[in-house]
Amino acid sequence: MAIKSTIFKADVQLADLDRGYFADHALTIARHPSETDERMMVRLLAFLLHASETLSFGRGLSTEDEADLWDIDATGAIERWIDVGLPDEKAIRRACNRSRQVVVLSYGGRAADIWWQQNAAKLQGQKNLSVLSLSPADGAALAGMAERTMRLQCTIQEGVVWLGGEGEHVEIAPVILLASNTD
Repeated sequence: MAIKSTIFKADVQLADLDRGYFADHALTIARHPSETDERMMVRLLAFLLHASETLSFGRGLSTEDEADLWDIDATGAIERWIDVGLPDEKAIRRACNRSRQVVVLSYGGRAADIWWQQNAAKLQGQKNLSVLSLSPADGAALAGMAERTMRLQCTIQEGVVWLGGEGEHVEIAPVILLASNTD
């Protein structure tokens, strides 16, 4: 019998001053049995950085050819495809061909640095691709905030994310490794 996903709930008050987007989101996040708290919280951060009324979480790690998060318009076209971690270069190219904009939020310290060194030149030609990177300290700070039920406040200004919960606050500044020409 397969182990089921663990369900996490996050009530988030979001103020994204960079985009002029202000909203409350009640999120249900399914953490795959093989997924770490860090990866799940990086997915949450990716949601906050690109939040909209139509952005949703994908079905998870075990579902190939599906984004970690995606924004699908009323016609069924993929507006934004978001992956976290260190996706395969071919998978990123496929995503770029299927959607208007692709975002990769990489994390993992030295492994993420090596991944970027190996893939940067191959991905430079993708006009609709943005690649962001988190430091190991940012990933660890996010993982430390993971709880089954979370009440969070998030403010984003000038690319810096302030995320606070009950008693814990972190400041995260994702580094832009590659900026999309379609932003």
